[in-house]
Amino acid sequence: MERYKKLAALRCFTHKDMVRLAGSESAAAWQIKDYLQKGYIERVRRDLYAVISMETGQAIPNRYQIASRVTDDACVSHHSAFEYYGYGNQVFYDMYFATVKRVRPFSYDGVNYCPLICRGNAGVIETDTGVRVTSLERTVIDSIADFEKIGGLEELLRCLLLIPSLDPNRLLDSLEPYGRSQLYQKAGYILEEMKDELSLPEHFFTECEKRASASKTYLFEKQGDFVLHKRWKLFAPKDLKAIVVKGVTDYDAI
Repeated sequence: MERYKKLAALRCFTHKDMVRLAGSESAAAWQIKDYLQKGYIERVRRDLYAVISMETGQAIPNRYQIASRVTDDACVSHHSAFEYYGYGNQVFYDMYFATVKRVRPFSYDGVNYCPLICRGNAGVIETDTGVRVTSLERTVIDSIADFEKIGGLEELLRCLLLIPSLDPNRLLDSLEPYGRSQLYQKAGYILEEMKDELSLPEHFFTECEKRASASKTYLFEKQGDFVLHKRWKLFAPKDLKAIVVKGVTDYDAI
């Protein structure tokens, strides 16, 4: 069972990992087939396997460790990264991960694994538990860019309200790879509304304003209560925090 112990230390593994342990392609293919039949491992998706605990009969890797091994560059991101840091307002059954490779969504053990576009390795943290996760600041920027895809505006705001502080320079570093002037507008507007809670200095907003688009735009699809926020040239809710206070609102679908 020495090989099983080595796999258990990996928690989840690929065919390439097994080749390295078994010594050849044919030996790896046989070992995977044998362990699948014996219930020592389970197939998560094509070329990714989870090791099963002999004590509990459950998969050893958690959802974050699995998401980090889907591809060579995969990392936990967006709302799932908020959850990892303990700042998720609620736990989703969707596990978001970023990768540059084309991967289809898949499900395993009651969790839906949802790939999103990766914008480089900057701000990706590798932990000693096998989890690759975006930094808190990159998570915030990624989530502002994609909030319509990952739970909506209200959920994003609730996550932000749980964060004690953010590093302004790391936020700017996370904005840079996007190369989108409209994202500076949206990030500036949303984070300025919460600057006291997040302990963000004025120089961060000044820099966002410098890089923002000169054209007026919308935070999301036009709503009846939008007003123009002149500093950001952005049409958005008059009172952003009111969305959270109201709870269930028309913005839940956003």
